[in-house]
Amino acid sequence: MELKFSRIQFTPDLMPADITGTAILQVGPETLQRKITFSPGPVFRQMLLADEINRTPPKTRAALLEAMQEQTVTGAEGTHQLDEPFVVLATQNPIEQEGTYPLPEAQLDRFLFPLAIEYPSRDDECRIVAEHSFTPLDKLETVLSREEILRFREAWPTFPPHRTSLTMPCDWPAPRARLTRARRRTSRNGSGGAPARAPLSSSYSRAGRGPPCEGRFNVACEDVATVASPVLRHRLVRTFRVEADGKTTDDIISQLLKDVPRDGE
Repeated sequence: MELKFSRIQFTPDLMPADITGTAILQVGPETLQRKITFSPGPVFRQMLLADEINRTPPKTRAALLEAMQEQTVTGAEGTHQLDEPFVVLATQNPIEQEGTYPLPEAQLDRFLFPLAIEYPSRDDECRIVAEHSFTPLDKLETVLSREEILRFREAWPTFPPHRTSLTMPCDWPAPRARLTRARRRTSRNGSGGAPARAPLSSSYSRAGRGPPCEGRFNVACEDVATVASPVLRHRLVRTFRVEADGKTTDDIISQLLKDVPRDGE
């Protein structure tokens, strides 16, 4: 995609300045005057991979909060704007493993989707072993440029809702708001309610407009239902009773989709 990429290996001894950058005292070779300058960290890229993000204590992970929300970094010499587009990808280990720290809700909420990657099947694993190679990546061809990505992003909000789209009437803001509000009303029976960010631009508004890219030019209620589980999965906190019953957040969301009306309060 012709984007500037960087990778951060999150470890227990990683410091916030290792992510955002640090102030450096420099001395002019001729004037011998001292000057503090800002040396940007690896977060100043267009695509950032935070590898094993939950191996770092919360203090260090907090350095990503401003960047992921505001696309800025505040430090020496004021506030610095990050390049566009700015995308953060992260991997994490199961929190049952030693030396891991659960991500707080404030940080989980800044990610659009959580992807649960299970072990491959026997046939897939055999295929992985058979096709594994160390072929260099220099022969990869560009499929999408930065300029095209920015144009797509500008066109994204223009996908309109359509009350008769597909099979269900849809008032675009209503179903996503009803779904998250219903979760709060019934939180005593399942989980903590989804935050206000869930039905806003960082989740439903962007994710729900994805299916129209398949050939339609409007957003339908089916689109909201399609993205409900990946958008809300990491934004719901299960109660002890629900965990004891073996219910997952996907089970709760599936029940919500059946209970919440699509075309009215």
